[in-house]
Amino acid sequence: MRVLVVAAPLSGHLTPLLPLAHALWDSGHEVLLAGGGDAHPLPGAGPLPFIDVARSLRVGRLAARSLVAHPVTARAELAGRGGDAGVRSLFGPVNEELTDALVTVAEQWRPDVVVYEPLAVAGALAAARHDVPAVLHENGLLDGFALVRTLLDSRPLQRARLRHGLRGVPPPAIALTIAPSSLVGARDALAVRPGRARGPGRSSLPAWLSGPSVRPRVLVLRGGGPVRGDLQSSAVRALPGVRADGTDCELVLVRPPARLLRHHGPGVRTVGRVPLDELLPACAAVLHDGSAAHVLAALAAGVPQLALPGPGDRRHNAELVAARGAGLGGPFTADTLRRLLHDGELAAAARDVRAEIAAMPTPQARVEVLTALA
Repeated sequence: MRVLVVAAPLSGHLTPLLPLAHALWDSGHEVLLAGGGDAHPLPGAGPLPFIDVARSLRVGRLAARSLVAHPVTARAELAGRGGDAGVRSLFGPVNEELTDALVTVAEQWRPDVVVYEPLAVAGALAAARHDVPAVLHENGLLDGFALVRTLLDSRPLQRARLRHGLRGVPPPAIALTIAPSSLVGARDALAVRPGRARGPGRSSLPAWLSGPSVRPRVLVLRGGGPVRGDLQSSAVRALPGVRADGTDCELVLVRPPARLLRHHGPGVRTVGRVPLDELLPACAAVLHDGSAAHVLAALAAGVPQLALPGPGDRRHNAELVAARGAGLGGPFTADTLRRLLHDGELAAAARDVRAEIAAMPTPQARVEVLTALA
């Protein structure tokens, strides 16, 4: 069986699809990844072949054009409140430009199944154009079906559909979701356990992270503001006051900017590029920018988290974390740090979601479902 796996050309969109792609490959099926731009698979694709279908697509240019044409929507999207209009304004044009290349790839490579993520609905058009079954694979916490409907109703996708002689696009033959139902509710999709992409090899934690810690460790990831590292800077500035009030802890900054790497003060340590699934078990809490990848990594490890509201889906993700009680969603303050370390209900809820994720079927367990479509 040949499976074409399609992601939008933005960072983080392809990575959640790679565990299923590897499971298909390991089962003896042919797999071709299609993406481009920032969605290049290079640390986790391993042997999987990749084709760049976005060589002439400039996402930055399209985003700038959207900002000029729809300034109110663009500002709302930056605050995480863009809704359907925000999705259409950027991903409508992106998918229109992807459609022609994907139709050509499908014509030449002849996949038996096309797997696409919600913001790469051009994959569904290519599948429909060649009468191939399509599988919707959610790659975050947003409702994938709603995103697909929004994009298919957009003018750019209507133009693409008419250009390729499609009166409509059939619904996916099946849908897969990596979102725990206790966060997002029941969905008409098969659950598949989220996991990290396969890297070139397992890295080793520094010795000081491998052993027990006298103080609770708080992992602080990059992001959380207009300048990368803002969240880390805020945490470092708040630490002396937090410790003076009797909350003893140690901050672990992941790949901090140079200014923090050189001047971070006592009680702060730094670490380089190490996979989150290795770092998180050594930590009592994690602060991050609200991306779906960071939310799911923290949940899978059962670690209480602070998810900052931000652009795109990040406000939505932060709100889901807070509603589930597995962490906090909102701005960083010294009080949120204290709560993450001392609130037993947050810790218990995080552990409950960890157990829920561990019980979800693995990507390998879903290979047979896709095979039946071919």
